[in-house]
Formats: sequence, C-alpha cells, structure tokens
Amino acid sequence: MTPYLLLNLHFCVIFLEENPEFWRSQAQKTLQSVLDRKLNTNVAKNILFFLGDGMGIATYTAARILKGQLQNQSGEETVMTMDTFPNVGLVKTYSVDFQIPDSAATATAYLCGVKTNLNTIGVSAAARNGVCKSQKGNEVTSILKWAKDAGKSVGIVTTTRVQHATPAASYAHSASRTWYSDADMPAAAKRDGCTDIASQLLKNTDIDVIIGGGRKYMTPTGTKDPEYPRDLSSWGKRKDKRNLIEEWQSLKTGKVAHYVWNKKDFDAVDPETTDYLMALFEPSDLRFEAERDPSMDPSIVETTEKAIRILQKNPNGFFLLVEGGRIDQAHHSGRASMALHETVAFDYAIAKGLELTKEHETLTVVMADHSHTVTLNGYPFRGQSILGKSPVWATDFLPYTTLMYGNGPGHKIINGTRPDIQNKNYVQQSAVPTESATHSGEDVVVLARGPMAHLFQGVQEQNYIAHAMAYTACVGADLRHCQGQTESPVVHTTLDNNRAGGARGSAALLSVLLALTRLM
Repeated sequence: MTPYLLLNLHFCVIFLEENPEFWRSQAQKTLQSVLDRKLNTNVAKNILFFLGDGMGIATYTAARILKGQLQNQSGEETVMTMDTFPNVGLVKTYSVDFQIPDSAATATAYLCGVKTNLNTIGVSAAARNGVCKSQKGNEVTSILKWAKDAGKSVGIVTTTRVQHATPAASYAHSASRTWYSDADMPAAAKRDGCTDIASQLLKNTDIDVIIGGGRKYMTPTGTKDPEYPRDLSSWGKRKDKRNLIEEWQSLKTGKVAHYVWNKKDFDAVDPETTDYLMALFEPSDLRFEAERDPSMDPSIVETTEKAIRILQKNPNGFFLLVEGGRIDQAHHSGRASMALHETVAFDYAIAKGLELTKEHETLTVVMADHSHTVTLNGYPFRGQSILGKSPVWATDFLPYTTLMYGNGPGHKIINGTRPDIQNKNYVQQSAVPTESATHSGEDVVVLARGPMAHLFQGVQEQNYIAHAMAYTACVGADLRHCQGQTESPVVHTTLDNNRAGGARGSAALLSVLLALTRLM
C-alpha cells in the first residue's frame, strides 16, 4: 500500500470514529457477544498452554500495535488472536523469597502448582538455590507428568534451549536452573547425587515431542556442532562423555522416533507415522524471529503445528507447552523491537493452535510468567510507529522513544546529556544502568478458552494455574470434574521426619499468629 493510500485510510478511520454512533454500535455488538456466551463445562481432552516469557501487559499492548502496523494499519485497534479469548484474569507472580521472580520460580508455580524460591526448578520452597542436598525429598511434579501418567501424549516447544527454565520445570528437579549439563554443575552437587537438567530430559518423563535448542548440552566435550563446526562455543559441553541424543534414540527402539537439527529434516518428518520427535535447531537458544534463517530453522508457528499433529493422534488427548521464550531475552538486552516481533510470532502460533484443535474439547491457556520494565510513554499520535519517538520532546530539548526501560544496558549519559536518538548509533534508553534489564513485579494476564475456561478469571496466585488446568482435564490428584463432583476435596498434609522439628516450630508460630489475629 502506498503512503498516499495509507494516509487516506487513516483519515477515513478517524472520520468514522468522530461519529459517536460508531462507538455505541461497536460496544453493543461486544455486549451482545458477551451476553450470548455459554459456559463450556466439558472435560478437556487436550490442553494447549502458551507461555509468553516476559510478556507483560506493556509488551502485549505494544505487540498488538506492531502487529497492526506491520499490516499497514494504525495498530491500536488491531485484534490479536490473544484478544479473542473470552476469559481473562490476572496472576500474582512473586516467588516465596523474592518480590520480583525469575522464570524458574514462576514456571514451577504454574506447571507444578507450588510456589518456590528464585532460581530453583521443580522443587518446593524448602529447597535452597544451588544447594543440592536441599532438593532431596522436596521434588514436585508438573502437569506434564500428570498428563502423561493419565495416558495422554505430552510435548514441549520453545524458542529457547529445551533445558531452559520454563521447559525444564515441566520435567526436571534442580536446586539451580543453571545446571544445564554436568559441566555446569559444581563438584559438590555432583558428589551429593544431583543430576543435570539435560540428563533429566531423558530420565524423568517420557516426553513425546521435544522441540527447541540446546544441542551442546546433550553431547560430550569436543563434539563438533553439525551446523557450526568451527565455532568452539557451539561444541558439546558434557564432561561425562554421554551423548544424550544417541541415548534418546536408543531408548526409542521399536518406535518411530526422529532426531533432527535442521528445517529440511524437520519438514520431512511425517506426523502421521511419528511416535517421538526431538528437534534441536541450535547449540543453545534459537535465533530471534527477525534474524531467523527460514531455510535452516522453522518458525514457532511451524514447530507448534508439527507438535500438535504428532500429539493429537493419541485418543486420550495431549498436553503441549509452547513457550515464546525469547521475548524475555530480547527485553533483557533492551531490544524492544526484537521482543515485540517475538510476541507477534507467538500470537501467530496461538492462532495455529486454535486452527488445529476443536474448542469443545481443547482448553487453550495463554499466560506470561512475569513482566519487564519496558513502558509505553509520551504522547505519540494515533498510528505513530510503536518503535518510533514521542512528538513531545523532553526538558533537555532531545526526543525520546515511545518504548523505554526502567533499567538495562541502554542507559547512556554522554557529557552530562542523553544521546540524540536521531543518531544512527542510538540504543534504546533506560533510566538506570544495568548490564541486563531486570524483570518487573506487576501482575500478568492469563487468557483462556475451551472447557472450563471460566476458571481462569479474577486475580489469582500463579500456582493456581496448574491446578485449574489439571482439574479441567482430570489429570493429577483432583478428579472431581470427571466424577461430577464440586465439593472441596479432603487435603491430607504429611511431614517427613527430617522436617518434623521445623514443622512443630511452624505450628507454634502459627498458633501465636492466630491468637494475635483474634485480638486485632
């Protein structure tokens, strides 16, 4: 579309919106659609769980605008696939020990149903970050395992390494999220019997589909990477000489199992005849969508589709975790444009998931694990590029961008002043200098559609999400939905001998608190 036609279209939109009947009619249509909704109380055969890592509400909003602007629209009124989900709630993201969480603690909450400490995966808050001995006896299992135990097929799709925090929480138990391979573990942890995350990918749960990056954590030290044989940083890392890719293949003897590392081989995988798929497209995390080589690496839309087509052959249904993991990593680098393009791609993957499944039997949940310090600010005009600058300049007589960060690598003061963003070397600005932008602690949105999607409303603790998803599909311990019951289940709390003393102390403290409560 030419700039002239685009400008005319913009003015036509404004002309329509100047008429109050435009807004009244739009609101009445929306109201009627809400009034016409009927609760879907079916048991969910399938669960599609889309997790946008770092996709806070500011990112969600900015990505909506970008998606529209990429389609030659003004952007603000664009309807994302996520926007069509009728059930919306907010989720509290704090961890047990920190006000602002990381992706390991949050993933343990929404996948395992238990809040925990920063940097720990698949363990309760009784475990301590980096202390191997503390994780023994404090392991917690995830909804992926509950689904597998119920006879469903299960899979993980991510744009990060498959050993990264979000996917790892679905299958691993680790006192440290950074123990990707045995080479990343301290000697004391190995001596005390802890195992690395990559090895647990094979051992803990029989996962049908594994798609992402992370080749180098699966092969022995010195193993050349097939795609980057001259890059030493891409070579295998394992010191125990295990080749986990070959071990995975041997474990699938008698099944149709494919390991692939490039798009050509990935495209050749026939979902109808495939039982297992492991696809690792990079030594570590995948490339950003805007930098992806489409001849070598498939998009998140393509990987989501392949996973669903393989998993949905199971008559008992499936559980699939799809993570847009590099939204978060782009924000950590202060690269707002990359983060938004990742979010747009993530939204297209959600659309593909809805296209391939039936709403009456598939619960689809979309959520972020935490937010970031990115903000939309200034007073940009309607339709102005979300990646552009505010038309109002600051008091230092320099312009600033609509998107900025509270902290991060973009903090620059040169000779007492900010750099001019009209300079081609400009880097997205942040208020406080940090090597990597941090997470932020506000609530994140959860969206749902399908069976029992109305459970995902209100303001909830993050660990509630795992229990609500499990309830809809009758996996895990709570099977009341299949049995037509709604009464509260009897909860039995047990304490092991090692923690009995601490429990008695906690009980005494609780008694004091209860007594004080009565006096208040």
